[in-house]
Amino acid sequence: MKYGKRLKKAYETVDTNKVYALDEAIAAVKAGATAKFDETIDIAVRLGVDPRRSDQMVRGAVSLPAGTGKTLRVAVFAKGPKAEEARKAGADIVGDEDLMNTIMGGKIDFERLIATPDMMGVVGRLGKVLGPKGLMPNPKLGTVTMDVANAVKAAKAGQVQFRVDAVGVVHAGIGKASFSADKIAENVKAFVKNLAAIKPASASGVYLKQVALSSTQGVGVKVSIPTIIG
Repeated sequence: MKYGKRLKKAYETVDTNKVYALDEAIAAVKAGATAKFDETIDIAVRLGVDPRRSDQMVRGAVSLPAGTGKTLRVAVFAKGPKAEEARKAGADIVGDEDLMNTIMGGKIDFERLIATPDMMGVVGRLGKVLGPKGLMPNPKLGTVTMDVANAVKAAKAGQVQFRVDAVGVVHAGIGKASFSADKIAENVKAFVKNLAAIKPASASGVYLKQVALSSTQGVGVKVSIPTIIG
């Protein structure tokens, strides 16, 4: 496989077989983020679970202390006072049947969707559209709630959602290359500790198997788990 000059140089400075302490890993990832845009710092955590089993399907949401460096566009399905509550909290789009029609027409101008429980009958009709895009509201993610104000504020403040994939890995963007090393470290620790706290009761053996960090166009760097969770 051929690499561009920039990526080739990154591979020369990172030992992909080495497991780095968290501070060393962050320094290596930041040094390798040399694209002309502010690259996203991604985390990948390999878990000791079987995603084929429903009782080992790991998913959730966590608010990162330093935010993500990106402000999401948030849409809310709500009526009456709850709709006004969503608007005051900073929701970009608020509606009910009109919003449903807009989405069915092919316009999805948001990255997070929140709904009050009474609106799920309407939202449910959009399952085939929203489901594949990962936008379907879910009580486990805090996106089906009567507390729409806090849900909107959390989404805007840097809450990330995650779900284990078919091979047992959880991915998420946890910041930007322009963040200080301390801010990235705070976010990494918050994310991994949240994962550790929701270990399925049926999962046996080692749960947190491997953690790696990378930038959008950079090389993956393995991170020592004890340096993250102590």
